[in-house]
Amino acid sequence: MKIIIAPAKKMKRDLDSFSVKSKPQFLTQTRILAKFLKSRTSQQLKELWQASDKVVAASQKQLEELDLENKLTPAIISFSGIQYQYMAPDLFTAPALNYIQDNLRILSGFYGSLRPFDGISPYRLEMKTSMIGFKDYSLYHFWNQQIADDLFKNDELVINLASKEYSRVVAPYLNKNRKMITIDFQEQKGGKWRTIATHAKMARGEMVRFIAEKQIKNPADLQDFHDFDFQFVPEKSKEDHYLFRTDFDFKRR
Repeated sequence: MKIIIAPAKKMKRDLDSFSVKSKPQFLTQTRILAKFLKSRTSQQLKELWQASDKVVAASQKQLEELDLENKLTPAIISFSGIQYQYMAPDLFTAPALNYIQDNLRILSGFYGSLRPFDGISPYRLEMKTSMIGFKDYSLYHFWNQQIADDLFKNDELVINLASKEYSRVVAPYLNKNRKMITIDFQEQKGGKWRTIATHAKMARGEMVRFIAEKQIKNPADLQDFHDFDFQFVPEKSKEDHYLFRTDFDFKRR
């Protein structure tokens, strides 16, 4: 069983907290993307990144400092968005850290698929980016089925805790021998059950820790998750879609 999660835009270098244990598996493809990005002008990068001048300037500096071989940070520490903050990998037990290295994969527009302790350098390249000027019109086309093939190489099941932007690189390649269960977190807003992005990211991070600490192998055990008072809703769930709902007041947390 593999678990997939999305990366975070916010990244950092941390050379002290954990040691790098492995190299990204798709470095050849990453080098192609790095060469393309470094060939772009500031204006072309702004068009590519669709970001403010401030963000583009910071991201371009990040690109200038990009080094795929040296001063690397484990992926699980490098990404520092909400999901990763609530996952809190620095608090994991040793068995849980070993579990995620074997079973957790971070999907990435730039690196393809990352194990938690793959060494990486901060970058900016979302999977949904329109690749203007690149040989492939999109990163979905560039990565094609490579990521899915790697995920299902030794497993028949993937637990999807990623956003639609990233799970879309896997979904087209499912078949009778490749199953994926998508986890959905909802809460009431305006009288309707909705997925609230920030709170869903928090819950995804907590669920990764839940899975890792309990060393879960049977997907049915995911139904016991109840952080933020989330409860599994069997009557609304399907074999490939687990729905959790909560009345938790996130404002008071």
